Amino acid sequence: MADLTQRVPENVRGRYYVDATCIDCDLCRETAPLNFTRKEADGYSYVFHQPEDAAQEAACLAALEECPVEAIGDDGTAIGG
Repeated sequence: MADLTQRVPENVRGRYYVDATCIDCDLCRETAPLNFTRKEADGYSYVFHQPEDAAQEAACLAALEECPVEAIGDDGTAIGG
């Protein structure tokens, strides 16, 4: 389970985030490319855009559920919160 206290600083404000346990596997970027990107210099993913519609929400949730190290979290705030 992702740890909000280990949230990487590049994440934009909002519901979904990536924490410091990310292993840079690329799964989230493939699953939700409109929402996740890679920090090249340090080799990990982060949320650069929170979901804006049902399709993006579903993609982010799928990425969260499929993450092999559970580095993606949902802090429970409303979209854009």
